[in-house]
Amino acid sequence: QVQLVESGGGLVQAGDSLRLSCTASGRTFSNYDMAWFRQGPGKERSFVVHINQYGTYTYYADSVKGRFTISRDNVKKTVYLQMNSLKPEDTAIYYCAAKATYIGGTVYSGYGYWGQGTQVTVSS
Repeated sequence: QVQLVESGGGLVQAGDSLRLSCTASGRTFSNYDMAWFRQGPGKERSFVVHINQYGTYTYYADSVKGRFTISRDNVKKTVYLQMNSLKPEDTAIYYCAAKATYIGGTVYSGYGYWGQGTQVTVSS
């Protein structure tokens, strides 16, 4: 079992930055690929970014490429999402997700563990 807790959300203005954190507890963090998803008002949950177990491979949704950066610290069991140049359309609940590396598959699916989410609101 892996428990995930997100933090760092808040209300900001367009153009501002925020850094989200997701801290894991439980099994060996470095055995898990990690990702961030988000769900905007009235929308389905969508993929934002993925990072592999050692942080050597990342993959971003086109909508955030060049503005968001994912990173991880396996000693601290934490994954980060640095969000710059925020836009109103980035407003969403952001969820951290973990997938055991052996599951494989695409970066979009297979995540068995989810956090409770943290709200990010970007005003225009």
